[in-house]
Amino acid sequence: MMAAPVKMRIVFGDDNAEKLTIESGMPKSVEDLSNEIKRQFDIEGDIRLQYMDSDFDNNFVNLNQISDIQDKSTVKVISLSDVSQGCLNQSCEDTSSSSDTIILSSPDSVTARSQWPTEFKIPTFPYDVEMQLQSANQAFMSSRVFLNPSHKLKSDILESLAAQIIRFKAYPSNLEIESVAEALIKAHPCLREQGSSSGYYGWKISLKYKMANYRTKLRNLGCPEMRINSLKNKPADKCQPAHNIKKPRKAEVNFCPPYPAGETLDSLEGERVSLLSEVQKRHNNAVIKEKMAKTFAYRRQEVVRDQPMIAEFKTRWPGLFTVPEVEAEFMRITTVPLVTTFFAQLDNHADQLQRLLKKTGGSKGKKIKLAFAPTAQNETVEKKRECLLRALCIYLNEDPSSLFKEYLDSDGCAAQRDLDHVVFGIYSINVEGGDATTIPADVGIVIEGVGVLHDLGDLSSACALLMGVIYAVNLSYPQELKTFFEVLQKIFLQLDATRLSTKVQMLKNKLYE
Repeated sequence: MMAAPVKMRIVFGDDNAEKLTIESGMPKSVEDLSNEIKRQFDIEGDIRLQYMDSDFDNNFVNLNQISDIQDKSTVKVISLSDVSQGCLNQSCEDTSSSSDTIILSSPDSVTARSQWPTEFKIPTFPYDVEMQLQSANQAFMSSRVFLNPSHKLKSDILESLAAQIIRFKAYPSNLEIESVAEALIKAHPCLREQGSSSGYYGWKISLKYKMANYRTKLRNLGCPEMRINSLKNKPADKCQPAHNIKKPRKAEVNFCPPYPAGETLDSLEGERVSLLSEVQKRHNNAVIKEKMAKTFAYRRQEVVRDQPMIAEFKTRWPGLFTVPEVEAEFMRITTVPLVTTFFAQLDNHADQLQRLLKKTGGSKGKKIKLAFAPTAQNETVEKKRECLLRALCIYLNEDPSSLFKEYLDSDGCAAQRDLDHVVFGIYSINVEGGDATTIPADVGIVIEGVGVLHDLGDLSSACALLMGVIYAVNLSYPQELKTFFEVLQKIFLQLDATRLSTKVQMLKNKLYE
């Protein structure tokens, strides 16, 4: 019997949704549904699907199994790569949701980067190289004869690999270089080294040197990410090559991108000045969004190169310090949706994490129990998330009071005096006489004594947006909260999730028990 057709509402943005009809019935997997959406709406590139989860007040969470949806469900599409044609590029450009699509300063540029892949794909080499490798692979399969590549052949292979690596990172880690070398001998077993236990140690070392030479080549061509590390851009009293290397340290994809094609320093400065007047106008989000995307590379180079103070930077770029633009900037830098990813992973681990935290004994256990006490009066999702984050901080032997600052609305002047001296924190202004069910009068983020965001609603949302601010202005994590923020980055935002400190690795192991 032929399956009945199914219909779904496909959301591409706040004001953009389409009807999807699948005549053959419900797809067998999430991947099949993704392919059908891409086919019907002419979408290119990778996408992620989310569905409305009734357990979380119909908020969107990632769709991991097809059984979570049914006929007439609502499914949201999030682009994970640059989109050149089709619905996401044409009909979504007027939406106000800055976290749904990746907005780069130069979306069609070949210099736009992507997150490091789970499995590195070896590129197609030049025609003459592919011919030699094909012949050598056949000889290896038939008679187990290894290839001893000539100097030119090895150089051509390394050059192609470096060109592929630079699409993801200019400064790959040791493990990432190793993953490329391992992928190379898997794709071309004739290149395996007989003298090394792994079979690729020599390729790994050669690739490290090649990447260093490739960065020098790009720096001479004017690549901003490498140019800022040249000797002439270092302090006169500290002119060593290794001094203060400015490079991605928190899995940033577009750390210091080049200007968009056709744009110059003067033209982008003109756009920045124009933005100062645009942010004063009401109902002007579309124009601000467009100009912020256009000036991303200019703003990013300023942040990385000059490391301005927050007060100065906020004066120059007031349009950045809104919730939509912080989310959009994070997306441009990392290609990962900020709030949806953060809450999806936090909620996914919530039950196991809560069980783990409540097992803790001693004085730490007592503090964790107090951190969870408000949930007895207020069982909302927001309060549970907030208490979970506070308790997690305690579990990691870090003090939540160094991050979360609480004040009463009746003592506004004293609160402001205190916040003027806070270097890094999230504040909440609580209603005097209220209890755990009372909504705070204000929740916000303060950096270097400057309020950068306010009216955030709850502390868990503020935590997510604080990560966005950290990336947007290229801040380091405070030393006293370093492990807590590593968990937020690597477990909840899944950025650089394979390189964990010992403490965070132990936590992750327990979450998956």
